[in-house]
Amino acid sequence: MARAHGSLAVYPGTFDPFTPGHRDLVARARVMFDRIIVLLAVNADKQPTAEATARAARVRDTMPAAWANVEVDTWTGLTTAYCLRRGATVIVRGLRTAADLRYEYQLAAMNEQLGIQTVWLPSRPQLAATSSTVARAYRSAQSARPSHNAQE
Repeated sequence: MARAHGSLAVYPGTFDPFTPGHRDLVARARVMFDRIIVLLAVNADKQPTAEATARAARVRDTMPAAWANVEVDTWTGLTTAYCLRRGATVIVRGLRTAADLRYEYQLAAMNEQLGIQTVWLPSRPQLAATSSTVARAYRSAQSARPSHNAQE
């Protein structure tokens, strides 16, 4: 696929945590657009496990140095407002399941009314089952599990 010259895309999410599926989406999107911003949304309705700046730092740490066209930023407010402010014309969204499509379609329709297009990338089948919610639950279960050394 040819890269859209001069293109800037935004990949928004809470990324709590940033999963292998998220990273894969960035890897695929970064070759489609000249630049991509991974945008950590600050959403008062969600209860993230860490502040946005800490999550952003963790996301940055997962990006290979060779990915010079990938930026990580944080934002409070509508993603479309961020896109308009930065000059981005595309929002990249991942689709894990068919159930995601109904919600994502509504967002895309609203974003288009505000002048921003949406590009959906399907998750790779081997990565689709792991959402941030599942990853948080797994991490929580692992930390609550007694260690084998405690019995010695």
